[in-house]
Amino acid sequence: MIRVLFVCTGNICRSPTAEGVFRHQLAAAGRTDEIACDSAGTTAFHVGEPPDPRTRAAAARRGYRLDDIRARRLEAADFSRFDVMLAMDRGHLREMRAMAPPGATARLGLFLDHARRHSGDVGDPYYGGPDGFETVLDMIEDGAQGLLADLLAAPPTS
Repeated sequence: MIRVLFVCTGNICRSPTAEGVFRHQLAAAGRTDEIACDSAGTTAFHVGEPPDPRTRAAAARRGYRLDDIRARRLEAADFSRFDVMLAMDRGHLREMRAMAPPGATARLGLFLDHARRHSGDVGDPYYGGPDGFETVLDMIEDGAQGLLADLLAAPPTS
């Protein structure tokens, strides 16, 4: 089983969206027995909370369910529990690299490195308007599709 972790700041906007979209794509592709995913935040600001209501509403409009996701903080054990850990932006990636304990086995990277039409960072929609949540979904759908294709073509080795 390949295990993937999506990481953002508070685990209430970008990373739970990536988790929900990727789970949906895994189910549609019949790959839930081969690949699993989760999400976490680099901070503990929202631990135990569901995704932001605007995030859930935008996802629901496209048929994604995020209701069962609860924010959690990234922890040292994640660096060995997951095969691939993907940051939503470069700042998160720097934090993840700094947090990685000695002997960590997870492959760290930037989520949109797997996208076909988008690149760079998935911007934080939290302080913006509704269009930002739609833009994030566009980027995440693209990245998740590319990630699934990449994992199936070249699974990580631990």
